[in-house]
Parts: sequence; structure tokens; C-alpha cells
Amino acid sequence: MADEILTLNAGSSSVKFSLVEARGAELAMHAVGEVDGLGGARARLKARSVTGVELIDRALAGDEARDHEGALRCLLGFLNGAFPQARIEAVGHRVVHGGPDFDRPALIDDCVLEKLAALESWAPLHQPHNVAGIRAARAAFPEAPQVACFDTAFHHGHTFENDAYGLPRALYDEGLRRYGFHGLSYDYVSRRLAALEPEVAKGRVIVAHLGNGASLCAMREGRSVASTMGFSTLDGLPMGTRPGQIDPGVLLYLMNAKGYDAKALSDLLYKDSGLKGLSGLSNDMRDLEASADPRAAQAISYFAHRVRYEIGGLTSLLGGLDALVFCGGIGEHSAPARALVMQGLAWLGVVGDARRNAANAHRISADGARPPVFVVPTNEELRIAELTHAFRLEA
Repeated sequence: MADEILTLNAGSSSVKFSLVEARGAELAMHAVGEVDGLGGARARLKARSVTGVELIDRALAGDEARDHEGALRCLLGFLNGAFPQARIEAVGHRVVHGGPDFDRPALIDDCVLEKLAALESWAPLHQPHNVAGIRAARAAFPEAPQVACFDTAFHHGHTFENDAYGLPRALYDEGLRRYGFHGLSYDYVSRRLAALEPEVAKGRVIVAHLGNGASLCAMREGRSVASTMGFSTLDGLPMGTRPGQIDPGVLLYLMNAKGYDAKALSDLLYKDSGLKGLSGLSNDMRDLEASADPRAAQAISYFAHRVRYEIGGLTSLLGGLDALVFCGGIGEHSAPARALVMQGLAWLGVVGDARRNAANAHRISADGARPPVFVVPTNEELRIAELTHAFRLEA
């Protein structure tokens, strides 16, 4: 029987997963997929092999995927049928917020789970569902070690200046500070860049994780120096449905003059802003790029403008820029969005190559241009599996 690691990324309406075989110290990914539409009439189980071959695409009955436990039962039924020799030896979980305490992966026990649940109000769009996925997996695999892998851990170690807000020090001491997110993606890309471009990776690098969630990370020698995201996943760049940087006075105005309560503000900031709000059309960059509506073009232009703006700030923190790297759904697949970003960075020496960019090549900058620009596909699931496997080897 093959020893397998199951990775889980539990969201509000989906559970993404991957199955990774452990061969000694080596890992081989077999399948990735998701149960989407939890609790709704359109719930669906989809999975494909690592080579892209479809393994399943099946509609689920309403009671099959009513919650995270139901979703886990569905995907386990699929895995048992598709990989009958597999034996789940460990489960790795993506956890968005680790707060001030978790600067590395953690073996989940009752105490750790209690601490993660206490952070649910810090990341209300993600953390409660991450915790629900952990509870479901612990019930399904009571003997398998469960490992929490944090999106914030990669950013621990920032200087006070890059962590703090200009608020009373007591709030900072309580944990109200900048944490940064997408750390699993940045960790993977940093390691991949070191393998592909070892000399570049030693320098001053900005990685742009651009997708429905979007942020930038400034790195020096492969370590995070600063991130555009802060205490929550709302700060920094505009995203699919989140606004990014915003004057807090706007929120006070909405509360005092428009009668917004906490729920209305939460819905506005997490669900109705960003590309969706700006365009009035969609949160999906592909839809906006295909649209002739001028609001779509304005939303895309605003997105690229803010990316350039933040790259400028992070470059000043690094004292220069040795490479720019794109990853994430938009960063890896949207040549028009990348082109807009690069066109506004000529002052930094960035010169894109249109042919390479259109082909989603590894290097998309012109020959001899400095700094070079790369596309490095991320793989958060594999990084979760690697971190989880490391726990097994140490045990």
C-alpha cells in the first residue's frame, strides 16, 4: 500500500484537496480537485490527475455536501475508488491566520485547535472554514497526524516598522499588527526560484501573487521583508471582491452617515468590492478582459495601477530590485494584466517581451533587461504536503 498525504484547503463553499504519495523523502502528486458549492443545489466533485486528465466531474445531491463533513465523505469515497491502494498517513491543512504565536507549521491537538478557533474573527472569510475542515478531517482520520500550515508564517520576522500600525502600542502588543498572507505560495515560489534562478533568488525580489486574492511580497535572499497585506486579507492590492488599501475614514463615514453596521461593512469589504465592485460586472479577470464594457477596462487599469504603486513602495524598502516574479491565477495566465503592470515600470528598468509574455514563458522580459521578470507557477498544495511530510520524518 502506498503512503499518501492528503492536503485540504477548506473555504466557505468549497474544499480543495490534493493526494500526494510519499516515497521516502520524495513526494509525487497524484491528484488535485475540489468539492464546490457546499450546502447548495449545485454542489460538485471535480478532480484531475497531475497531468491534467479528468478523474471525476460529478454533481452531488443536496444532502451529500451539506457541510464540510459531507464534502470530506464525498472526496474520500472518490479517493478510495480511484486509488484503492492509498493509505492516508497524514493530513495537511491550509490555515490562513496563525496570529502572533504560529511562525511555523504546527501539529494539531485540542489546544492548537482552540487557538486557531480564537482567531476566527481575525480572518472571518477563511478561518472559520479552515477550522471546520480540520474538525471534519480529525473525525475522519483519528489516527493520522494533522498539520496546520499557515499563510502568515512565512512573514514572521519582519522589522517593527514593517509590522506595526500607527496605533497605541498596547494594541500592537495584543497582536494587532501586519501579518501578511499568501505565505504558502510565497514559500513555494521562493524555493522554486532558487532552483531555477539561483543567483537571482539571492537578491532583492518582489513576488506578485495575483488572483482573486492578491498581494505582493518583498524578499531578500528568499525571505520575506514586507508584504502588502496586513492584519487581515483586506489590505494592499484590490482583489476579486476585496478593495485593498482604503482610507479608514471611508468606513467611519459609511457607519455614521449611511448607517452601515458591522455585517454591512463586512459584506461590502469582503464580497462586493474590488474588481467586482469597480466594474459592476464580475470579479473574474477573464470576464473583464473579454468585456467591451468601459467599466471593465477601468477596473483592470485600476488593478494594474495599484500593483505598480505597491511595487514602487516595496522597491524602496528593498533599496532596489533585482527581479520581479508573477504567480497566482492572474499572474500566471493573464498576459494583458502582466503587460499593463510592466508598461508602467519602465522607470525601474523593466522591459517586457510581448512574444514571451503572450506565451506565458518562464522569462517574460526582454533580453538584457534589468531587472528580469519571470512567471513562476505556484503550488500551495505541494508546499503543504512537503511541510506535513517533514513532520512525519521528524516523528
